[in-house]
Order: sequence, then C-alpha cells, then structure tokens
Amino acid sequence: MSKETYYFSHDYNARTDEKIKLLIRKHGLRGYGIFWAIIEDLYNNANALRLDCEGIAFELREDVETIKSVIQDFDLFQIKDNYFGSLSVQDRLNKRLGKSAKARESAFLRWNKSECIANAMQTHSERNAIKESKVKESKVNNKPRKISFEESNIFDKIIFKDTFSDWSQDKLRHYYDAALRYSVEGNKYVSWELAIKQWERKDKINNVLVEKPQQKVIIW
Repeated sequence: MSKETYYFSHDYNARTDEKIKLLIRKHGLRGYGIFWAIIEDLYNNANALRLDCEGIAFELREDVETIKSVIQDFDLFQIKDNYFGSLSVQDRLNKRLGKSAKARESAFLRWNKSECIANAMQTHSERNAIKESKVKESKVNNKPRKISFEESNIFDKIIFKDTFSDWSQDKLRHYYDAALRYSVEGNKYVSWELAIKQWERKDKINNVLVEKPQQKVIIW
C-alpha cells in the first residue's frame, strides 16, 4: 500500500495569540517549539495523546515539568480522562476525512464545546483555518483503489474478531455494525483496521463507553 504524507497549516500570526505570548514569556521559543511538536504528534495520533508527560519529555528530550506546563498552564489543550487533544486539530482532521458539519460539531460536545471554543487558540480558529493539503508520494496511477468494508480483509466475522481479540463481544458488535453502516453510506477507507482504531480513540477522548450494541444483530 502506498503511503500518503500530510501537512497542516501553520498560521503565520500564531505568535500574536495571547496564550502563545504567555507561553513564550515563560518558556521562550523552547516552549513554542514544544507546543508545535505536540501538535504534530496529535495529528499523527488521531488527536488523542495519553497524558504521559514523562514519556513526552523523554521523546522530546525535555524536562517533565516544562512539558506539564506547556500542556496544562496556558489553556492550549483540552484534557479528559488521562487523554488530551485540540479542538482545532480535531476540526481539521474531520475536514480531511470528509465528515459532515454535524459530525464536526458533535465531536467535542462532551467537552462542553461552547465553553472550549471561547477559550480555544485564535491561531487554530475557523477564521484562520486554511484548507489542508495532501502531498502524495506516489503517482496518481499508482494510487490504491479504495475498498468498502464488505470488500476488506476484515469483513469476515472471524477475522474481525481475531484482529481485535482483546475487545468484548459488545464492543466487537458495536464497531462491526458501525463499519457496515459507514460503508453503506458511501464512505470508504483503504485500511479499515486503522479506521476502526481511530474511531475507538475518538470514543475514548469523548468518554463514550460501548456497553451494548446499537442494533440487536448477532454476528458472532
């Protein structure tokens, strides 16, 4: 499968934001660099990073207290249940995946979105948002054909169960049915395993507990 490389817009006036000014005042450009490094990691992890300041500090070769300060002291990120993310990163990822406006609005409702938007970074607001661009490493003719869930190699119930062997029966049914509905609606992925894991990450950050299947359909 050909790999795709993405890049995100970096607003040219980011340093004029009041929260960024406070960040730079306390930690200098070192803190500013840490902030953007974390933003990159959020884009690479479906906008859900575990609040593991020691691990992030080790990866960035910085001290733990500085990492904690950048994440927690300037209202630049939203923290929930030992995970944190960014409203603006989530909005841009949703646009990249082609989701509807309704889906974008509901993504962070459980985080009291109206209050979060008032405090969110100006540099990441919709007013300054620039269309995301996707640079393909392979030629257009070599682009892999997008397949529906029914055509994927995990459509089979047994293979699906083996792929996500650590999940409960209710959780397996929930995401299996969700993938079927998503495919029927015309949305397609090349890698359904990756897509389903991304849905799980977003459910975690939104504190969604899958306790019962949404449809009374026995698939195992």
